[in-house]
Amino acid sequence: MAKVTQILVCFLALTAVPAGARAQVVDLDQLPWTLDSETAVFDGKTSTYIYTGLRFSQGTISIESDEGRATNGTENTRELKFTGNVVIIVDSGRIECDTADLIFTGSTLSSAVVTGSPAIYELKRDGADDVTHAEAGRLRYDVAAGVIEFSDNATITESGNQIASNYLLYNINERRIKADSAGTEEDRVRITYTPTAEDMEAVERDAAAVEGNTETVGDDENP
Repeated sequence: MAKVTQILVCFLALTAVPAGARAQVVDLDQLPWTLDSETAVFDGKTSTYIYTGLRFSQGTISIESDEGRATNGTENTRELKFTGNVVIIVDSGRIECDTADLIFTGSTLSSAVVTGSPAIYELKRDGADDVTHAEAGRLRYDVAAGVIEFSDNATITESGNQIASNYLLYNINERRIKADSAGTEEDRVRITYTPTAEDMEAVERDAAAVEGNTETVGDDENP
């Protein structure tokens, strides 16, 4: 059970690290954790822990779900599966989804798939006033490739700006978003940009400068 909680915390800490930041090593032995559930069963045939009404917490990390399963696979692989009203909170990040499937090799997360109607991810970065809000029917995180795939009516919104498509690919290392569509009117890439106060002030300054130059030219032509 200790190994299950350790790899769970490693995943949650990883999902909260902003792009470009370096994850901090957490001494899990120094962090008390609690796990309570309505029922707890161990299936010896499949080496699976099964919990219902699951609530887990450790430090600033917590997870709730109607059911949680932890299975030891073959060749040092492990799978954590959460279903039903899944809520994951870590520091300033929050995920709400219907299912979350996590695959580990040893204690290293290799992939994670989150689904929902839609699945919702929110993150408030340090020093930022706004919350980054993302929605998609399916989210897949490929750790080795360093990319997150958002599919099935995906949207990412921050500071009033939004990009929406049926498929969005976010490269964590390059901090780059790629959006694809099927080419139909209903499935086109849509971008909404909301000018900031600084943008409006810059426009006003540019307009004032153009007006001033126009008046100067007029004076020169009429001696």
